[in-house]
Amino acid sequence: MAKRQTNKGTAVPRLILISDRRNDAALERALARLPRGSALVFRHYDLPASARQRRFECLKRIARAHGICMIGARTPRGWRVDGTYGSPREVAGTKGLRLATAHSLAEIAEAVRVKADAVLLSPVFPTRSHPGGVVLGPVRFLRMARQSPIPVIALGGMTRRRAATLPVHGWAAIDGLV
Repeated sequence: MAKRQTNKGTAVPRLILISDRRNDAALERALARLPRGSALVFRHYDLPASARQRRFECLKRIARAHGICMIGARTPRGWRVDGTYGSPREVAGTKGLRLATAHSLAEIAEAVRVKADAVLLSPVFPTRSHPGGVVLGPVRFLRMARQSPIPVIALGGMTRRRAATLPVHGWAAIDGLV
């Protein structure tokens, strides 16, 4: 499958690591193992503002050294990111790569409307983030993904093995990549 290009000529990553307080201790090692052209979505919402910015800058240096793009989630304007991650409303009108989250066909349509570059469709499988939560399952996920005119990234309980069974643009994980 050829790399999908955004409006800005940059490739939509096929592999995305999403930061979280649970995987924080392993992020440096995980970044070093990701292939060039992958992405790190920096969240760390639970940190106080100054600690969050310090952690962002530290991970950004490592990501840049390994050819990993840095995507911000609810990051302040002054932070230099390569793109934005969030709901279609949160990515609308932002600069750089726009990665919208979606859980339904309506949210995929909204991501398309706001000109997102790709959609992270979830949750495909059960996750530790939302124990007992409703999941799409692989069949429903693929039915929805096939209707998307923009690249789909699988999220939710993803591992390399599970990703290999889903013929979509790419996959993302919190735990599955550390």
